[in-house]
Amino acid sequence: MTSARSEVDLVGDDLELTGRIMPASNATFVGQIGDVAVVYKPVAGEQPLWDFPDGNLARRERAAYVLSETLGWNVVPHTWLRDGPMGIGMVQLWQETDPEQDAVDLVAANDMPDEGWCHVIDGRDGYDRPVSLIHEDSPGLRRMAVFDIIVNNADRKGGHVLEMADGHRHGIDHGLTFHGEHKLRTVLWGWVGQDLHPDELEGVERVRDALAEDLGDTLTALLSDAEIAALAARCDLLLRKARFPAPRGGMPAVPWPPF
Repeated sequence: MTSARSEVDLVGDDLELTGRIMPASNATFVGQIGDVAVVYKPVAGEQPLWDFPDGNLARRERAAYVLSETLGWNVVPHTWLRDGPMGIGMVQLWQETDPEQDAVDLVAANDMPDEGWCHVIDGRDGYDRPVSLIHEDSPGLRRMAVFDIIVNNADRKGGHVLEMADGHRHGIDHGLTFHGEHKLRTVLWGWVGQDLHPDELEGVERVRDALAEDLGDTLTALLSDAEIAALAARCDLLLRKARFPAPRGGMPAVPWPPF
């Protein structure tokens, strides 16, 4: 595998760690492969979870990227598996974000923008002041929300949305995905009940069709058969309903903390 921006071998060349991202639930490092900046999450640094198999999060991150590529929406930055200083792990291209942009935000409850934003929930901040969780109403973020429904993302925090200078939105941290049971927890609930756009439905159809071909073959090495079957069922349900679902089940619909 060779980087599009250089002659670096992203799998075979040395991965040099340059720092650690704190705080993070699992060991997360920044590093370099030649002149390419990357994020590295070793399997050895994954914390055990009660509802996901141990040592499995890196493969789910890779599966999320593969599915993103099938959608064709560039939601997930280039992500692959390789060896590193702490063993096998997930490696992802580092993204330089625009600090002046916030796709997800907390505002005073009486300060909701007039247009271009969606309201999610109300609550109170650390000073007991009423606040509202909001996110932008943009095509890129809608597509990320559709992606999250398909992959059953259990942890779409506001900090997992990367705001790029050109307006594109990347999603990161996809270890808690593809569970066979309903786990959708996200800050992107602003379109509940709205019809999916034709291009969004076409993306879901691409994934569903590809599960019987190359995508299914690739995911077999990353997920269990039951998880792939559940993925297909989620696609079928979304295509049948053709609208953004509402929260359901006994688990919280929004991850904590939301950022």
